[in-house]
Amino acid sequence: MLRVQRFGLMMLVLASTSAPAAASAPERPAATLADLAWMTGSWEGTSGEVRMEEHWTAPAGGLMVGMHRDVGEGRSFFEFLRLEETAAGITYLASPRGRPATPFPLVEVGEQRAVFANPEHDFPQRIVYWREGARLCARIEGPG
Repeated sequence: MLRVQRFGLMMLVLASTSAPAAASAPERPAATLADLAWMTGSWEGTSGEVRMEEHWTAPAGGLMVGMHRDVGEGRSFFEFLRLEETAAGITYLASPRGRPATPFPLVEVGEQRAVFANPEHDFPQRIVYWREGARLCARIEGPG
């Protein structure tokens, strides 16, 4: 089950973003997409009346492809996602509603946790994924 914390849980988002952004970009961790294979699969969950789903392909050819969709409360939202492995490191590319992609370089990786950040972007500035047992969890953070 996916537990995505987006705009509906602003207190959690705001509470976790009170620290100012660092003056310089953090060093990118040495990682491969194999370190993020735990994101692979189809995930779903709800937040209030909103049904969320996210799908990630397995790493192959230096790429993982994802899609996110929210439906409920009289609205819908979708986002195309990519994780790309390059010589510079792994980058999360988000294309909300099919718009041009915004890059979020990988800045932290653990056994089942990954943090992507772009302090120059308005919102979000950080995207955090982690696993809790059989659930994929995600949170977006930034000023707001």
